[in-house]
Amino acid sequence: MSEPLTILVVDDEQSYRDALAVALRREGFAVDLAADGAEAIERFEASRPALVLLDVMLPKMSGIDVCRELRARSRVPVIMVTARDAEIDAVVGLEVGADDYVTKPFRLRELVARVRAALRRVPPDGESRAERAELLEVGDVRLDASRHEVFVRGELVALPLKEFELLELLLANAGRVLTRDVILDRIWGPNYFGDTKTLDVHVKRLRAKVEEDPSHPTRIVTVRGVGYRYERPDRALAAT
Repeated sequence: MSEPLTILVVDDEQSYRDALAVALRREGFAVDLAADGAEAIERFEASRPALVLLDVMLPKMSGIDVCRELRARSRVPVIMVTARDAEIDAVVGLEVGADDYVTKPFRLRELVARVRAALRRVPPDGESRAERAELLEVGDVRLDASRHEVFVRGELVALPLKEFELLELLLANAGRVLTRDVILDRIWGPNYFGDTKTLDVHVKRLRAKVEEDPSHPTRIVTVRGVGYRYERPDRALAAT
């Protein structure tokens, strides 16, 4: 019998920690707990969880800073937990590499569903996906899936997991329009509960790293009312 996956719950409110621990253990997960940002980093290194539930407002080290630190070390899925009206927290969390977010108060059943969806979407560190091409190159952007590396105009560019997967999808379908629904389904999974703002945030962040002028994108273009297309260089030149 395989060992249960460990979920690291990081929250300074004991009532939330206890409730989440009970719910997750009932669903067959092992649970590790941390009450502040510094402890979260320590527990992450000790337990190597399969997923992190991370509150934004934490003592000693904010959840945003914890997420940024985790992203520098691992591709582990991170679900941010934020206050009901703090949309900016969710956006910033996504920008630093969080995979999803949920607002307090939340329904435990919905949260568990999000946890399971995130675990299905993201393979463990080091695991490859057999169906994807290992090397994609369109114009001066080169993506090596086996090394998790992206080069733009010959320079290595660091991308969080979701931005990397988004660019990989766009490059693999260069010249084709991908609808928002298709992108959300492929990157965030069919059980994604959020809205399209998540996709918009990731596109904006990705443009800042691959476009020569992010305010006037020529690579990742918006097809209004439909979705996005990664332009092939020959098509972009023909349009000018």
